[in-house]
Amino acid sequence: MSNCIIPDNEYMGSGHLGCQGCGAAHAMRFALKGLGPKTVMTMPACCWSVIDGPFPHSSLSVPLFHTAFETAGATASGIKAGLVMRGDAETQVVAWAGDGGTFDIGLQALSGAAERNEDIIYVCYDNEAYMNTGIQRSGATPYGAWTTTTPTAFPKENPKKKMLDILVAHQIPYAATMSIAYPDDMVAKFEKAREIRGTRFMHIFAPCPTGWKTAPEYTIELARLATETHLFPLLEVYDGERWEVAKPNRTKKVGEYIKMQGRFRHFSDEDVERMQDEVDRNWDRLLRKEKQSPAKAN
Repeated sequence: MSNCIIPDNEYMGSGHLGCQGCGAAHAMRFALKGLGPKTVMTMPACCWSVIDGPFPHSSLSVPLFHTAFETAGATASGIKAGLVMRGDAETQVVAWAGDGGTFDIGLQALSGAAERNEDIIYVCYDNEAYMNTGIQRSGATPYGAWTTTTPTAFPKENPKKKMLDILVAHQIPYAATMSIAYPDDMVAKFEKAREIRGTRFMHIFAPCPTGWKTAPEYTIELARLATETHLFPLLEVYDGERWEVAKPNRTKKVGEYIKMQGRFRHFSDEDVERMQDEVDRNWDRLLRKEKQSPAKAN
């Protein structure tokens, strides 16, 4: 796990419209600390397109271009091309999207940008559903979770899409997972990504109290549990082949994470066991990938 001194500078101000305990608000604040002021951001329809505030107000101190749900990757590519034509090779272009606009609706534009290795940073803040439009299931929603489109009687039958693997398959220079429970790790990874050229994919775990049916004060604890249970590991992948997986200081069982959330209230012991088995398989798979990776360059 990367560590750094978190900068004092703030590029996200007061007046944002996030819910109490909003994990996405934490994600933006610490991401911008790592990115710095030389940043231009584009944002499709998502929670953050509302959280930012009503026009002409913006809670961000960096330029922000709102765009259509499916076009974050394409818009970021166009902004980067425009900056290059002006001779600006320093400003970072960041696409900031939720899991719906990344895992599902925006995947085609993101895949195109990654295949071309556009010099952009694509960020997915992941709250595991379409929260802005009423808590509908997305490709990031985990097995069995309640949403308005997967009610208790008909819960989601499929596991969460392995989005990081999809981006890594494009052989991009850098991909990483982060959690709002580990802000120093997040800032360090954004500082690292800032120095790399080509497409960089940053996946941030950001719990949503409203959609997960949890108390706002448990947001950080839930994010930490997701990593300690191996449900959301923190890792980095270089050039599509070298995997580095952070091992948490302690390991907990998935049941402790599940029992805190109303969206899993209908789970039976068998459901908990099934999720634990899935988490264990995925963790073992990650460790094998790390073991089989080429040696780190000196």
